[in-house]
Order: sequence, then C-alpha cells, then structure tokens
Amino acid sequence: MNAKATNNSNNVREELEQRERSLLAPFAAFSADSRGRKHLETECNYRMAYQHDRDRIIHSKSFRRLKYKTQVFLTPTGDHYRTRLTHTLEVSQIARTIAKALFLNEDLTEAIALGHDLGHTPFGHAGEAVLNRLHPDGFNHFQQSLRVVDIIEKEGRGLNLSFEVRDGIIKHSKGKGPILSPDLEHTAITLEGQIVRLADIIAYVNHDLDDAIRAQTIKAEQIPKECNQILGDSHTRRINTMVTNIIDESRKEPGTLKVSPEIIEAVSKLRSFLFTNVYESPAVYRDFIKASRLLKEIYIYFQEHPQKLKEKYYPGYLENYNFNDNLRDFIASMTDRYAFSLYERLFLPHPWNI
Repeated sequence: MNAKATNNSNNVREELEQRERSLLAPFAAFSADSRGRKHLETECNYRMAYQHDRDRIIHSKSFRRLKYKTQVFLTPTGDHYRTRLTHTLEVSQIARTIAKALFLNEDLTEAIALGHDLGHTPFGHAGEAVLNRLHPDGFNHFQQSLRVVDIIEKEGRGLNLSFEVRDGIIKHSKGKGPILSPDLEHTAITLEGQIVRLADIIAYVNHDLDDAIRAQTIKAEQIPKECNQILGDSHTRRINTMVTNIIDESRKEPGTLKVSPEIIEAVSKLRSFLFTNVYESPAVYRDFIKASRLLKEIYIYFQEHPQKLKEKYYPGYLENYNFNDNLRDFIASMTDRYAFSLYERLFLPHPWNI
C-alpha cells in the first residue's frame, strides 16, 4: 500500500483535518491517518480522503445501476418497494446516525455504506447464487463490490479508494452469521466499518418486513410477539430501538461497539422469521428460480459464443483478465431490466416489420 501524496501548501483539507481531530473521539478513524490508496495520487485541496472516496462512489456507474437492482421483490411495479439503491441509502442514514452519536468519522462511515453493495447481481441473492454455482472460482457480492471499486470502474482503472473504505466494503457482509462477529479476521479494522455491518442488518430486517407486508407475503400479526415486545411493533419503533441500543450500550464502553444480548436475540429471531416466511417463501422463491434460470441461460450462451461478449455486449471487457472473470463481471453488473431485455434479445423471436 502506497503512502498518500501530499500537497504542502495550506489548504481547506488541512483545516478540515485539524477540525476532525478536535471534534471526533480519539478512537475514530481520522482522515489524515488513512493508510492511503493503492496508487499514489495528489490529495484534493478541498476534500478529506474519505469525503473524496464517498464522492467517487456516488458518481460511479455501478452506484447508479443500483436503482434497478432487486432488493427482495423482483422488479416491483409499486413505487414504494425498496431497490438495492434505496437499501444502500437507508444503510447510510442509519450508519451515519450511529457514527455521529459516537463521535466517529461520518465521511468514512458513509463511504463504506454507499459502496458496500456495488457488486450485487441482478435479482438479488438469486443472481449471487447462480454465479456462485457457475463461475469456476465461485462468487459473493462483497468480494465483487471490492473488485468493482478496485478494478472495474473507470474502464479498468478503478476508483482508487482509501484502505479503510475498501476494508469496510469487503467485511460488511454477515449472511446468516452472528450480528456481532467474533471473527476478527472478518471484522472491519475501523469502528466505522463495524457500524456499517450493523446498519446493514438493521436496514434490511426492517425494510424487508415492511415490503413483505406491503406485498401481502406476510401479515403484520405474524411477526413474533416477543420481537414486537422488545423491538417495537412498527418499522419506526424497531429501527429506533435498535439504533438507540447500539448508541447507549457503546457509550458505556467507549472505543467498542456493543449491543445488548436481549436486542441481539430479538433481531436474530426476526431475521430467522424473514428467511422462513419471506426469502424462502414459495411466492418469492418461485420468482428466484425463474430469475436463476434466466441468468444461467445467458451465462451458458456467452460461454458458447465468447467473441460476442467481447465484441458486442461488454464494452468494459478487461484484456488483463480471463474470459470467465469478464463474464462474471458482465453478469454481476446487469440491472434486472437489462437482464430481461438481453434474454429477450438472445432467445425470443422478434416480430417482422412487413
């Protein structure tokens, strides 16, 4: 990892870095102390390192595509269902609230939150499962998110983000694992990165419940009573309970992130309820099977016609990487609607205009 290049003249960034040191907790990740970027570059005179990273993520193509990627319900027509983009924004809001209350670095927290799902496939975890089966090296979205910011964006040059942002992105995911991971190897090195992991589960547990009720996949009265009693019986109350508990418990022992055992147990039960009654429910699962078949057929088509991927369909093809890696990157980058459109173009007949 290269040290960062500095500009010796007095500038706004240096003043902001000094202000950070006076305002943030001593265990916060200070922008001036970043381990730097993979590739040496002169720092901006007006933006601190993590602030600059956040801006790069927001202006990336991968970030814009999140608005047409599935969260849970495939390409919903209703205006109020979440997409991968709105999920990302909710994670960012929750994470920043916690970071601010603990006097941690909001810029770093926000950058990690906004970048954490950039590598997600179309059709949510259905797409992830397909690529994991088909690609020789497997697939997971958090490794792909890091690949997006390191390599794929900007025609193969990547975004050249700070070490701490990249670390938070690769270590944000938990799957069905423990909410507070005891595995230090897979825990972000900064408290800001650890906050994003918690904010991610707070966001999706609550907004997926909300969407499932809206879609009539479940009814509100099905939610386990003990979860309602501990966390609250509405979307707003549950989020408030979880966020305030993290803040209050963590402030008792500065320099660590804490959640009370009662809250952890209730959130774990709520997550299990979601897996059983929403993610793995027949109504949702049927659509995931259809989406999986669609992506599998596209994947196999390009394996049989490799030149078409490079010459016609994937302008971002990276010559330094093998065909299978480029095919994985192409499939993962698709939005839901592009995947539908491409499938139609490749496999369905088109009417003749006579």
